[in-house]
Amino acid sequence: MLDDSAFDIEAWLAGRIADKFSRAEAAAFIHGDGIDKPKGFLAHATVDNVIWEWGNLGYVPTGVAGEITADAVVDLVYALGAQYRAQASFVMSSKTAGIVRKLKDLDGRFLWSDGMTQGQPARLMGYPVLVAEDMPDPATDAMAIAFGDFSAGYTVAERPDLRILRDPFSAKPHVLFYATKRVGGDVSDFAAIKLLKFGTA
Repeated sequence: MLDDSAFDIEAWLAGRIADKFSRAEAAAFIHGDGIDKPKGFLAHATVDNVIWEWGNLGYVPTGVAGEITADAVVDLVYALGAQYRAQASFVMSSKTAGIVRKLKDLDGRFLWSDGMTQGQPARLMGYPVLVAEDMPDPATDAMAIAFGDFSAGYTVAERPDLRILRDPFSAKPHVLFYATKRVGGDVSDFAAIKLLKFGTA
């Protein structure tokens, strides 16, 4: 069927495999354990940013268990060093974004603003927001929002080629496909990423 089909099944399959790999990579960059996969930034130890030291990611508590306030977002932004804020962005899940976009300042203005043109990310306090469904949803003590310069704080080592081996012999009359891709990642600058903890301490 593969050889006779007018539809390019192998190209379609390669696209599906690439999509699966990209989803797995996205999850691993956030909470991977580093065993046969990248080590996610949420897999590292965390400490209150007041006592932050290298080797840990600093967090800012919201002050309310399982909830977020506008003041907590401001505190998170300014917990990050000025040298990192210029290239910083927020990372959060859709559920968290749905809550955050309702936050207002003392003058009643929303902290959240949608992108000005199609394809531009939404912004929170002027910083881009990346929605990543692998981030924790809002819950008591959840590290549901990350803010930082991820280009400085997280290093991805990747071989761009996706290898697909076609095996028409091992399981006749079926055709097996083996796909491999080499990718790694880990936090490279612990000062470049801060977390918001939905808790009191």
